[in-house]
Amino acid sequence: MNRIKIDTIVGLFLIGGFICFAYLAIKLGDVPLLGENSYNVTAYFTSISGLKEGADVDIGGVKVGKVKKITLDQNTYEAKVILAIKNGVKIPSDTIASIKTSGIIGDKYISLKPGASEKYLKDGSKITDTEAAIDIEGLISKYIFEKQ
Repeated sequence: MNRIKIDTIVGLFLIGGFICFAYLAIKLGDVPLLGENSYNVTAYFTSISGLKEGADVDIGGVKVGKVKKITLDQNTYEAKVILAIKNGVKIPSDTIASIKTSGIIGDKYISLKPGASEKYLKDGSKITDTEAAIDIEGLISKYIFEKQ
């Protein structure tokens, strides 16, 4: 009788642990449970230099989405970046997308600078104004070798 009670308590403890682990994995992994809560917007860059899928997209320092996919456009030879923007975030159609670095050697992210247009981007829209990433290594080597 006592053995059954201990086995039940241990079993319930293990089930509770698995539920907590699953909850943390879903929350930390940013996995949507009931479908996607975002819409897709496309931007083309001449250079993405270090930007990776899953990178943050922000407006004024506030995270509003993630980089969903990066591919090469075979026609223009530019990087095609698909951004997943959270539903409820309205982005004007004249927004400028820039690739920025957090800190000196930090991760790359996309910063959106909204314009004044009263038209908003919808699912599948394209951001026409973009600014490529700054090549820090190129700037440093140019500075060093021009000094000599």
